[in-house]
Amino acid sequence: MISTIFVALVAIEHLYILVMEMFMWTSPRTMKTFGTTSEFAKSTKSLAANQGLYNGFLAAGLIWGLLYPDSTVGQHIQIFFLVCVVIAAIYGGATSSRSIIIKQGLPAIIALLLVLFL
Repeated sequence: MISTIFVALVAIEHLYILVMEMFMWTSPRTMKTFGTTSEFAKSTKSLAANQGLYNGFLAAGLIWGLLYPDSTVGQHIQIFFLVCVVIAAIYGGATSSRSIIIKQGLPAIIALLLVLFL
């Protein structure tokens, strides 16, 4: 049960990121969150939307794993997508902002460990 909650939280986090990157990229709150300027946000809006779409795919995969009728297969799906989130967080932390490792990677690592060992 606890692993399900953590996987769901990671999925919700990535749905939230999808919304920010695809639909709210130029809003003051999102610009503050990502540390961007209005000019930068406007010039990168389509890139951010593309990035948001990928976050949506990660969330969709996690939700698919949670809802899959065969729990063993569902667990494997969750593991795959959690590993994808961890890899994306490591890459983002190395190339963009180290805080991504904590904000996105740590919840995914916790969820992954819970799925693997509970």
